[in-house]
Amino acid sequence: MNARESRPRPAERSEADTRRRIILATAGLLQQQGYESTSVKSIAVAAAASPSSVYHFFPGGKQQLAIEAMRHGAQEFADLLAEGLSSSADPAEATAACALIIADSLKQSDWADGCPVAVTALETVGRVPGLQEAAIQALTHWQGLVTAKLESSGIAPSAARSLAGTVISTLEGAELLSRVTADDTPLQDAAVHLAQLVRASPRS
Repeated sequence: MNARESRPRPAERSEADTRRRIILATAGLLQQQGYESTSVKSIAVAAAASPSSVYHFFPGGKQQLAIEAMRHGAQEFADLLAEGLSSSADPAEATAACALIIADSLKQSDWADGCPVAVTALETVGRVPGLQEAAIQALTHWQGLVTAKLESSGIAPSAARSLAGTVISTLEGAELLSRVTADDTPLQDAAVHLAQLVRASPRS
């Protein structure tokens, strides 16, 4: 197969673009108004697509869309974590950088584009199993990224995993407070205290 034949055809690119627009629109609506207040019709309007197009790509309707949107948001948050964790060899500085990068991202979005995972999961926990499972996968992945960084500094695996859970909990809580108050102080404070916590952790 030559290079021309391997390129996506215009129709395929158009379908991929439409599908992506629908996922992004869903993620935005989940962030802004939650799962219960989001309808397939409102998603279609936000994505500049028809409801039939939404169901074409996502025959499972709103639940399937929410799962895909959560996965998208989870990957975006993971990318921010990865950026922060790779910014310094010092795990304390790297952990602090995660909070500062999240703060910058929130400010750039005018406090609108937080991660939809926690908000959606809390609203639907125990009622929509697929969403709960997607949230658990996201949290596990994030914790794993931080755990690996902490282990690389000599913190024992079990302690690193426990500390990583605290890091993720703190970042999620600080992000929520920053969004609610439209102020990055909670994330700035999180950066300081998480760095102190990581520095104080014993090495093997």
